[in-house]
Amino acid sequence: MRKKSRLYRRRTALVGVGALTAGLLLTSPQSASAANLVKNPGFETAGTADMPACWEKSGWGNNDFSFTTTSDAHSGSKAMKVELTRRVDGDRKALITESAECAPVVAPGKQYDLGLWYKSTTPDASLTLFRHDAAGGWQYWTDLKTLQMQAGWTQTTVRTPEVPAGTDRITWGVSVYGTGSATTDDYTMEQVADPVPDPECTGTAEQCADGKWDVLATKNPVRSMHSVVLHNGKVLLIAGSGNDEAMFKAGTFTSAVYNPANGSYKIIPTPKDMFCAGHVQLQDGRVLVMSGNKGYPTADGTVGYQGYKDSYIFDPVTETYSKTNNMNDGHWYPSATALGNGDVISFGGLKEDSTGSVTAERWSDAEQQWLPTWKVNQTWSYWGLYPSMILMQDGRLFYSGSHVFGNNIPGTGSAIYDYDANTVTQVPGLQRKDERDQSASVLLPPAQDQKVLTIGGGNIDSNPDANRLTDVIDLKEPNPAYVAGPPLPQGTVDLGNGKVPQTGAQGKMYVSAVLLPDGKVLETGGALHNRANPVYESSIYDPATGTFDPVAADPEARGYHSSSFLLPDGRVMSTGDNPGNGTWNHNVSIYTPPYLLKGARPTITSVIDTEWNYGDTQRITVDRPIAKAELIRPAAVTHSSDPNQRFVDLPLSVDGNNIDLNVTSNPNLAPPGWYMLFAVDANGVPSVAKWVHLQGPSALSATDASAHVHSFADSPEGTVAGPGKKKTSQKVSPTVAGCDRHYGSINVCVPTAFPDEVKATTAARCDWLKANDYGRLKVNGKDDPLKLDRNRDGIACGKGDVAKR
Repeated sequence: MRKKSRLYRRRTALVGVGALTAGLLLTSPQSASAANLVKNPGFETAGTADMPACWEKSGWGNNDFSFTTTSDAHSGSKAMKVELTRRVDGDRKALITESAECAPVVAPGKQYDLGLWYKSTTPDASLTLFRHDAAGGWQYWTDLKTLQMQAGWTQTTVRTPEVPAGTDRITWGVSVYGTGSATTDDYTMEQVADPVPDPECTGTAEQCADGKWDVLATKNPVRSMHSVVLHNGKVLLIAGSGNDEAMFKAGTFTSAVYNPANGSYKIIPTPKDMFCAGHVQLQDGRVLVMSGNKGYPTADGTVGYQGYKDSYIFDPVTETYSKTNNMNDGHWYPSATALGNGDVISFGGLKEDSTGSVTAERWSDAEQQWLPTWKVNQTWSYWGLYPSMILMQDGRLFYSGSHVFGNNIPGTGSAIYDYDANTVTQVPGLQRKDERDQSASVLLPPAQDQKVLTIGGGNIDSNPDANRLTDVIDLKEPNPAYVAGPPLPQGTVDLGNGKVPQTGAQGKMYVSAVLLPDGKVLETGGALHNRANPVYESSIYDPATGTFDPVAADPEARGYHSSSFLLPDGRVMSTGDNPGNGTWNHNVSIYTPPYLLKGARPTITSVIDTEWNYGDTQRITVDRPIAKAELIRPAAVTHSSDPNQRFVDLPLSVDGNNIDLNVTSNPNLAPPGWYMLFAVDANGVPSVAKWVHLQGPSALSATDASAHVHSFADSPEGTVAGPGKKKTSQKVSPTVAGCDRHYGSINVCVPTAFPDEVKATTAARCDWLKANDYGRLKVNGKDDPLKLDRNRDGIACGKGDVAKR
């Protein structure tokens, strides 16, 4: 985790790269050639400042170091030795000079094979890459590969990811971030051959451009609002009472396991009402399910939902639940974020008395239990319901501003939380922060880029038209801030009288966002208002271009309590929809993306080892050339929220059909657990995933990620707050779910605020309820706040009520 003393760390470097964000005035780039692009690759030509020509010293932090041009060379008479004799934090690097004369020219969209010979006395050395952005100057790109300790000269190669748009040059070299030395020589850099021609389309022209949806013949047997892709390829679908009070009163709580291989469902005995619980996958592949529904609101709405303290673990092998120790508070709608050491941290939700929980909870992976409150750092802040808390590369948490129900937290609506320092720093730029209710936030591919996209949203309290806003933040910036992204594409919306095109600024809430193995993001589903007016629109966001491409829309309504998630075969599954009239959509849709309609797929023919450690080089074989490989963490999604979803790039070392994959040494980028491994060809066509298990002692002992931190959110200028005064809870309105409980049964949601276009008259409101299939609504008690029972016969929107107007 990040140390308190480093919250506002300013870095100094020996030269150049320590101040990369300053940029350069470069001459016009020259064309890249097939020859070695590294100048002075063997350090034979002398330079200035005790460094060979076109090489420079760099690094930061509290450490003792030396740079030596040594005669202990692989070839010729010189090599470069970088040594640390004492380290508190930071690193030291020998890098290609970031100048027009020395930094190799690159072309966007291309890949490059980087190679060198080395010897190392430390396990803490890596090949580190920086890039020059024409607009933003020099900036850290990624750590490509961890160099294993080697007593004799050893050759290593690695392939870069595709060069991002706007990048014209790169610089690279070896970082040493632990005591010991790395000696390097004979660097090479060559451009990878252009990809094969585009394959022929295997579907219709429209399908090959936009993909296709299929609605399965077999329906989902449970009212599931929680979806977890298990490491055996099956899917856990959790319903609990399914937002059905009759099921709750009967003690009928359900889950199901879906098997995509044969389309079957198995009903799983479920010990508690896990309706609106939190869930996360532990590093051993079991699923931690926390809290849930202790009680529904009272009929008159004076008491709201209540969360219980119970917690359970689902075992995919036995397909059974077992109880853990209790949490310290009840948490209906809690967050759940996996940390780099395998622990889980959770915030928010409603307590057993319907007030908001201000207690942070921490699951200890080592102890296999929830820790007592006094062992967990507390802010005593109410983070809301399902706050989207995304783990950053240095162990801090980014609250993206996506949440569920009503307004956002006070302040700017997004923040960085430093657990070790126990401070919250506000992050600016989120548009209309109080209309991001059930928006979606996702860490964009690859996780190494540390960019987050937030999509759409609304507000069930005021019930405006949901928006089409998107916001993007680059957490690598020293002072990160959201910037406006492109507007969501518009589709059609059902306003109660059939589908019509969206107009104006109409967007959607209840958004699902799914990481795809080609490095893009599918956004799908949604609705225009509180549990009403489904929107039929899907699009694919490309992080490389920052644009949305409209694709085929799911034919099924997917609003409140819907989920979409990636399957191991590269398709996307969508379930659920629970409109305000209390019904449930049991139909299941499957999306086939365009990349599965481009002909034959690459195949991973073997994985030498499925147990992976941080910093490993792992070998696979493939049946034909691939352009990239990645790990995708399987989904654990509910209510538009899956903060653990991430796509981790695996730089390649290519030897024909043998591919060595270079695994990150930073567990904060890829928290321990099971991952789907995809190999992707140059046309973006992925293999079927293989399952690999990422863990290792380095994950469990990692307390300092500073070696992987380069000008990374180190000087945020937002308001900083420490822990507030200890309190028991936060008062929350019993109408937190946006439903007026004076009408109908508990699982029916008559909105407290109708859409703006509905006039504030009995007739207009009753017409809207009729158009949305609410049916007969009994009035609970004597109060009639929406004036739906003008003749006071106990039935809302009866003939006598509408006749009175």
